[in-house]
Amino acid sequence: MANVRVERTEDGGFRATNARGAEVRMGGGDEDGVFTPVELLLAAVGGCNIVTVEPLTAKRGHRLVRLAMTVQAEKVEPSKLGPVTVTYEVELPSEEAGEVFRAVAERVHEKYCTVSRSLQEGTEVRLEVP
Repeated sequence: MANVRVERTEDGGFRATNARGAEVRMGGGDEDGVFTPVELLLAAVGGCNIVTVEPLTAKRGHRLVRLAMTVQAEKVEPSKLGPVTVTYEVELPSEEAGEVFRAVAERVHEKYCTVSRSLQEGTEVRLEVP
C-alpha cells in the first residue's frame, strides 16, 4: 500500500512525507521553492514513466545518452485539468536504440505506469473525515 502524510508546517506551508522519510514542500504557487499540488501530480506522471522507461530500455542493451521529459496540462475548469501531455527529450546512441526506446515508452504508457493508468481510468478518491 502506498502511503504519504501531508501536514501543515510551523511556518504555514505544507509538507508531504513518505514512510522512508523523504519530504517535498508544497503550497499554493505564490512562494518560491515549493511545488503546487498540480505540479506534484504532473511530476508523478513524469516520474512514473521515466523511472520505468529508463531501466527497461537499458535492460534491452540501449543506454540512452540523455533522457528527460516535460509534462504539461492546462486547467479546463477552475478545479479540473484537461489532457496531460508527456513529451520525451532523448539523445539516442543509435537508430536501433530509438526503436527500442519508442516501443518501451509506448508500452510503459499503455500498461505499466500506475500513475498515468490511474488518471486515465479515473481512480476513485475517497474522503474520510472525523
